[in-house]
Amino acid sequence: MPNDIIIDDLRHPVLSETQKAGQAWGDANPITFTEQAVLDVARQRTGLTDFGPDDFRERMNMLFTEWNADRGMSNIHRHTLWSYVTRYAANRLLFRDILKRHPEIHDEVIEKPIIVAGLPRSGTTHLVNILAADQRLRSLPLWESYEPLPIPGEAMLPNGVDPRYQRCADAWDQLRASVPLLAAMHPMEPDHIHEELELMGPDFASYNFEWISKIPKWRDHYYATDQTPHYEYLKTALKVLQWIRGPKRWVLKCPQHMEQLPVLKKVFPDATVVITHRDPVAVVQSAVTMTGYTQRFYRNSVEPEALLAYWSDRIEHLLRACVQDRAVWPEGQSVDVYFDRFMADDMGTVEGIEAKAGLPMTPAVRAQIDQFLNEHQRGKEGRVIYNLKRDFGADPAELRKRFQFYFDAFPVKAEVK
Repeated sequence: MPNDIIIDDLRHPVLSETQKAGQAWGDANPITFTEQAVLDVARQRTGLTDFGPDDFRERMNMLFTEWNADRGMSNIHRHTLWSYVTRYAANRLLFRDILKRHPEIHDEVIEKPIIVAGLPRSGTTHLVNILAADQRLRSLPLWESYEPLPIPGEAMLPNGVDPRYQRCADAWDQLRASVPLLAAMHPMEPDHIHEELELMGPDFASYNFEWISKIPKWRDHYYATDQTPHYEYLKTALKVLQWIRGPKRWVLKCPQHMEQLPVLKKVFPDATVVITHRDPVAVVQSAVTMTGYTQRFYRNSVEPEALLAYWSDRIEHLLRACVQDRAVWPEGQSVDVYFDRFMADDMGTVEGIEAKAGLPMTPAVRAQIDQFLNEHQRGKEGRVIYNLKRDFGADPAELRKRFQFYFDAFPVKAEVK
């Protein structure tokens, strides 16, 4: 049986020597985010200069304004965010360049993708990784989501490994050294199938930035803005990757889609959409514990009450949008997956999804999925024992009341007592 993991210092972290050294290095090397500095790094890295339409600059600078003003963010985390935004800016240049050199990419068709939506921490990651084991489907491994296109002139490593893959592996090793229990909550190995919202990063869009920083003004701008252009940007990025290599039918996933179901329908009208459902209290508990644990390294102090308030509100927003817009996706193109049933029968769940998508289960595909499940057993890194009352001062039953509208709409099983 996997080891139980109890994070008993969530509120008052006891830092490891590695964490202390990282914090000290960050404090000795402070960073200020500016448009010119970030874009100059991207230009130097790629040798390119055309970023395309300038609307991304407004969104990028909104992030920088909040980050620069956030006195609670650790300096070492500023370096992490710096690596993100310089990578996104470089990827934007590379996408722009390949599309100019190969305009035929625009003729690629993203046909009948399977798209997993659903609450964060509700099994979406496990589900998309199982589906991606079906070799008939094209998926997005983490290393490719981080660097979809190679840097011009960069050769393979002497051992034949793509340097993009190696950089992703090195980053995961560093992350595990910094926040080692993260592997038990959200593994980030290079081959791990990742969220396609990473491909909106070069457009400086998506709710992904909320997971890695404290940006309430950015969130409000996201709420108030039509996300269709950013989904179209994502679709173009998928065309680029599909043009480079197949197969040509995608399996994708991201919780953000729950609150963007009409936009998703507009941009991917022939998709099969899979919506996962789980007790929102379990979702909030898992999300704030994971985020609270990483705050020991990413922020100068842990803020459990603020985390609970933010993510309870954020999950409610996702769910209210889903309840309102679920009917946008007709029965013939959608599947509701309930967490408890999925955990009890993951293969049966996958068979049902693929049947809805017109992909019959074959002996070869079953063998591919069985191999994946045998090699990636859940809980192999340990099982985190959550305690909402102890760590966040919240009563699960009281918190659940704010989500009654969701339980009224879907037969979700309550988990946390």
